Order: sequence, then C-alpha cells, then structure tokens
Amino acid sequence: MSVLKSAKDLEAMRPACVMAATVLADMAAFVSPGLTTRELDDFAATRIKAYGGKSAFLGYRKYPCHTCISVNEQVVHGLAGNRRLEFGDIVSLDVGVVFNGFIGDTARTVAVGGCSVEGQRLMDVTEKALHEGIAKAVAGNRVMDISRAVQNYVESYGFSVVREFVGHGVGRSMHEEPQIPNYVERKSSPKLVLGMTLAIEPMVNFGESGVEFLNDGWTVVTKDGQLSAHFEHTVLVTKSEPEILTWPEKTPSKLLAKS
Repeated sequence: MSVLKSAKDLEAMRPACVMAATVLADMAAFVSPGLTTRELDDFAATRIKAYGGKSAFLGYRKYPCHTCISVNEQVVHGLAGNRRLEFGDIVSLDVGVVFNGFIGDTARTVAVGGCSVEGQRLMDVTEKALHEGIAKAVAGNRVMDISRAVQNYVESYGFSVVREFVGHGVGRSMHEEPQIPNYVERKSSPKLVLGMTLAIEPMVNFGESGVEFLNDGWTVVTKDGQLSAHFEHTVLVTKSEPEILTWPEKTPSKLLAKS
C-alpha cells in the first residue's frame, strides 16, 4: 500500500530532497577526466556530511558505497573503485540522502569533459523521457500513464527502456509502493492520489534493453556493451502540475551555508 505524506511529512521531506539535489549538483560539477570513481564517491560523502545528512545507500542491503556511480555501459548501482574517468565517458550519478527522517532520491547522467553525439543524444532523450513521465504524475491518473509516457518517448528515438529495474515510492523508506515501471505492464495499475511521493527514474539503453550483473553482485551493465543513461527525480503527486522535490534551483542559502 502506498504511503501518503501529510503536510507535516512534506515539511520534513522537502529539505532531504533539496539536499540530495545539491549533492548531485556538486558531484556533477566535480566530475573530470582522471578522477577515480572512489574519489568521486568520497567527495559526495564529504558533501552529504557537510550538509548534515547521511547517505541513504551506504549499508542499504549491504551496499558498500555512499552513491551509485555507473560509467558508460554500466546501467545502475555501479560501485566506486579505482576506475578513472576518461574524456568522452558518460557517468550516471545516483544520490540518496537521509535527513529529518526522510529520503531524497535523484540521479542524472553527465559527460566527462565531453562525449560523442550518440552519448549526448541518449542523455537528452532520457532526461526528456523523465519529464514526460513526471507530467503524468497527477492525482486521478494511474502509474501506467507515467510508464506509457516514458516508454513511448524513449522508443520513438529508437532506444530501449530497462525492464529489470523500476521507479518506486519513496519517503521514510527507500522503496515504498507503488513500483513505477518505465514500460507498460499488462496488469492492473495503481491510481495516483494526492500525497504520493514517487522516485521516477528512466534507465535507457542505446541498444537492446537486456542487462546483466557484474561479478561484484551490484553493478548492472548492458548485455550488448552499449551505453546507458539514468535520470531521476523525487516527485510529489498533486491535483495539477506535479512538484519536483529534487529540483536543484530550490537549494536554500541556509543549506549551502553549512558547507
């Protein structure tokens, strides 16, 4: 059953989402050729601590890193390590922060110095697909409306949506109901109601949709070795225009002052 958020809950949750968005923006600005993914994760950890939060990922189901950093053919849940980012890579950054007892969850894919035309196109389509889905997060619609909007947009450009991993409700827990596939399932779909907070997150492959795990048990990669991109926002369902809780422009000066 979906966990609906009261006005009091949202008052506590909004800063957590702003914090996640701020850390993500900090990470994106820090990305550069030659940087190891471990150095990038350590940087994120210092930013989360500076803002007064905690990583929502570290220790979750024994996950060993503060953030998820997935490079090129890596789809999601990439582990930080000794891999050095190279000019032309694209890197997906996924941040979850706990603050005030609530979680903010957000992700984006960025180029390392620059990237191929194909890589940029994949990132642009994935980000636009996210916003196509968010536009359907309105009370009275169904989860399927979000899924259809994402899938239709992605596939209209010849790309593929990942089916093994989906979006989800988020709040006091990392994963709440409902699940939010990025494709239309042939089954009943939950209705969206006021007070739902959803992590909508298209994962889009340049080639085929198939994925597999690396031997580390966490990192998910495309089966065909082609690029993948990932964008995510935490969104509040409203009567009209959805509220993007992890929109970075909401960053308050008092939060930045803690850095």
